[in-house]
Amino acid sequence: MTFASLADQVRGRVLLPGDDGFTPGSKPFNERHSDVVPEAVLSVASADDVGAAITWAREHDVPLVARGGGHSYAGTSVNAGLVLDLRGLDSVHVDPSTSLVTVGGGTRMRALYEALRPHDIAFPLGNADEVAIGGLTLGGGVSAVSRAFGLTCDSLVSTDVVLADGTTVTCSADSHPDLFWACRGGGGGNFGVNTSFTFQARPVVDSATCLLLWEQDRAVDVVLLAQEVQRTAPDALSLRVGVTSNGVVSLIGWHLGTADELRALLGPLTGTRPFRCDIEDRTYWEAVEYVHHETAGGAFAGRTRTTSVPLPEEAVRTLVTAVSKWPGSSNPDGGGAALFGWGGAIGAVGVTETAFPHRDALFLVSLDTSWTSSDSPRVVRDNLEWLRAVHEDIGPHTANASYLNFTDPDLPDWRQAYHGPNHARLVEVKGKYDPDRFFQFSQAI
Repeated sequence: MTFASLADQVRGRVLLPGDDGFTPGSKPFNERHSDVVPEAVLSVASADDVGAAITWAREHDVPLVARGGGHSYAGTSVNAGLVLDLRGLDSVHVDPSTSLVTVGGGTRMRALYEALRPHDIAFPLGNADEVAIGGLTLGGGVSAVSRAFGLTCDSLVSTDVVLADGTTVTCSADSHPDLFWACRGGGGGNFGVNTSFTFQARPVVDSATCLLLWEQDRAVDVVLLAQEVQRTAPDALSLRVGVTSNGVVSLIGWHLGTADELRALLGPLTGTRPFRCDIEDRTYWEAVEYVHHETAGGAFAGRTRTTSVPLPEEAVRTLVTAVSKWPGSSNPDGGGAALFGWGGAIGAVGVTETAFPHRDALFLVSLDTSWTSSDSPRVVRDNLEWLRAVHEDIGPHTANASYLNFTDPDLPDWRQAYHGPNHARLVEVKGKYDPDRFFQFSQAI
């Protein structure tokens, strides 16, 4: 395949294997999928490039995927054909009079926070620097402030989408409302390439954060107690409690209020004598940095479930026991289980009002494991089998529901798990805007 004719039609650079910039535009974040290498990468310079590339790819029968930050857990931001690297679409425009924020489709979290900070406004965003706005929003976008402010997609006002025929539409509640509905939780890569998003931001709120740590032998009691604290807490507080293979139980939280308020809310937990207990007042921007997530990288897999009630002791013991029996690897991230506090404003929106279906969940139960390229195939198999078994073992205590942005390429019954009662309508939207299924991947609508 020659890509010279594509290069003649676009302003951006067409990169082939070996060219400078090819690897950054095509390397998967999850090294589990590092064997997938595209024929070419188009470093997009404008939204017009996206339309031209889609038209060209259809004419030449070349599979195409769009890539924002490249953080797809399942590696779907890279394929064996043409990758549209959207990182050049990273403009951020703030209207101070309305607090409307228009963001290029390849804008990543670090740049977006930096653009919002001078205006002291924000909306729910991710906590990893290189995650891009497209994948976050299109999969729903659960943030550390979502219990108070809703999902990322709940702040979405409109979005520009380049469709499978190369044309562009702007969809909103009043224009192409069916596509707008699908773009709020139906998943990226399904209906077109989103080149721009406009959000309604709000003034930031001074905050408090916490980090509490315990030894592993306290895990069951701490997780049970943390669930109850989160269940009865105001929407201003969001907690994540985790049990990891390194023998530590952790609780990290963000409260849209004062440290004194947070200490009072966490009283039952601080009374259990954690070996570390940090509770401090923060500005909103300091809190963003505090909950910032980092990883050692390498290869990993994750699987999720949801629950609308706190997990019972039997389920918590199942999780804690499983983590203690993690099979091991050379990746320092190890394996673990975590409960993310949902509810609050997330549940204030109806299950079918947007494509994001998990509005009744009180907790996201997240399971993860990791390894590196130096580990043997047996280690990889053991890690994946461990993940499958834990997910199955907690099934009786949880819903068959999974968070789309923590995508799992091995997930059985993914249609129900990701989309629930909204899957049938998503199929209708897909049939209308991409009837030939030009945009496709293993778990595409």
